[in-house]
Amino acid sequence: MRTSTSLRRKLISVAAVSAALFTAATTSVAVAQDSPTQEAAVPAAQTEAAPGTPAERLIVGYKSGAAEAKSNKAAEADAAAKGKEAGEDLDFKRRLGSGAALVDLGGNLSRTDVSDVVAEYRADPQVAYVVPDRLNKPLATPNDTEYSKQWDLFETTAGMNVPGAWDIATGSGVTVAVIDTGYVTHSDLGANIVAGYDFISDATVGNDGNGRDSNPADPGDWTAANECASGDPAYGSSWHGTHVAGTIAAVTNNGKGVAGIAYGAKVSPLRVLGKCGGYDSDIIDAITWASGGTVSGVPANANVAKVINMSLGGGGACSTATQSAINAAVNRGTTVVVAAGNSNANASGYSPASCANVISVAAADRQGNRSYYSNYGTVVDIAAPGGETNSVAANGILSTLNSGAQGPSTENYDYYQGTSMAAPHVAGLAALMKSANPALTPAQIESAIKTNSRALPGTCSGGCGAGLADAAKTVQAVSGSGGSTGGTTFTSTSAVSIPDNGSAIESPITVSGRSGNAPSALQVGVDITHTYRGDLVVDLVAPDGSTYRLKSASSSDSAENVIATYTVNAAGETANGTWKLRVQDTAAQDTGRVNSWKLTF
Repeated sequence: MRTSTSLRRKLISVAAVSAALFTAATTSVAVAQDSPTQEAAVPAAQTEAAPGTPAERLIVGYKSGAAEAKSNKAAEADAAAKGKEAGEDLDFKRRLGSGAALVDLGGNLSRTDVSDVVAEYRADPQVAYVVPDRLNKPLATPNDTEYSKQWDLFETTAGMNVPGAWDIATGSGVTVAVIDTGYVTHSDLGANIVAGYDFISDATVGNDGNGRDSNPADPGDWTAANECASGDPAYGSSWHGTHVAGTIAAVTNNGKGVAGIAYGAKVSPLRVLGKCGGYDSDIIDAITWASGGTVSGVPANANVAKVINMSLGGGGACSTATQSAINAAVNRGTTVVVAAGNSNANASGYSPASCANVISVAAADRQGNRSYYSNYGTVVDIAAPGGETNSVAANGILSTLNSGAQGPSTENYDYYQGTSMAAPHVAGLAALMKSANPALTPAQIESAIKTNSRALPGTCSGGCGAGLADAAKTVQAVSGSGGSTGGTTFTSTSAVSIPDNGSAIESPITVSGRSGNAPSALQVGVDITHTYRGDLVVDLVAPDGSTYRLKSASSSDSAENVIATYTVNAAGETANGTWKLRVQDTAAQDTGRVNSWKLTF
């Protein structure tokens, strides 16, 4: 029911293309009911300039004997003819050096529109090939001199796929509190360090001549033989907190050293570990203060952290005192990441690894196996690179350090192994996510990290959580580029044509792996191309057949397309099962197509 004709589309800008480069989708098969069988849609890769972005131009190669292979006029006429058949305005732009023709499609075309044009060219026996004029971007590979040794960031087997996330976020605007041994000056980290605090109340443990103060500088945590317990050997200073902080936010693209995972973030060092370790009481105060809570005798925190990293732990299950502090931090909006522990034992017997409301991280080696020392079990949420240096040092995690055996000396870099090294990988990822989408809650961050992980390529006896954390996939999913915002998203991208003034069609999505009922605010994202959307009635059909009206027909709504997200109270419906999007055109003269739709739980 439409009287106006189509208008010439405007070209979209490169900036608009760049802003929509990524989507996260799980394809389901869609079917049309009571309508003729549809031809399979042209694959997305043949219609998109970049993932999720329909092409604006096509590159058409003609067979050598075709007139269009040599004559620009013939190629121009062919473009016009095929555009007419597809219902689009096509323009021959120029001849490429390869002899192929560059054809402009105009702007604001859907993938379905591009698919129609591609199909016209593919059906022509004189056309050798037709491909989208794809958009390329500079690869975000840092120029840090030691970056090539950071397998944990980029290697295909067991790296965390970090470079792919840097095109979307770098951690800018996020502060990560590293609750650890403090910070020793390092030129490859210093620019990203903000004020922290020394929470060690016992002067002997602190090893800096005093108790609590505003200086989180690490004086070293070396010990003499038998100093902490009978039979203990002597240990040199670990500079542990500085190594952890470098993994999270070492300065990057500065032509030296290593790259940090969230190199745009800031690190607030909070000192709780010194000689022989650190007390729960100091750690509890650090958790509270880092997340914006009040600690008696300590000034208010001017650098409240949205992420806390605790690469520390001790024997025994999580205490009520520690759990209370963690709960309060999470309620204030701070994500808490902890190491699973290095005892090759069930993490349920260790704290804070066994605490609720944390992301507990196991360590993986360079081949993607659970590292021999890593704790495991049902309380572990995720695995990340922790390395193994027992046979080859370079298989560990390289980060910022200091050469001093006792007090600080010269800055350097070294390989460490441990779940202490795995946890800051996930803390860095959480900072990237929060930078990409500041509205994310701690629960959404944890959910998205698990949902977007990939299977460990090796083995993990005892359980390593959801799998190996994947930075690019996770950040892409929670960014504003069309993916999940922290819940689980199920998507159908199979196109289904909507017959004019005909029977309803249905596109299914099968939901699995959920527990209980659907949420009271189930998000239903719909992408429908239609020339007169007032003709359309759109319903969500639950697995039990219950229907929820998303859109009614309206004779006064003459606009094109339905691209919207609807909120449905589906709390009375079982989450798992086959959900359907039902669409019917109720009036004559206009047609359309369901391009895609999704459910976000």
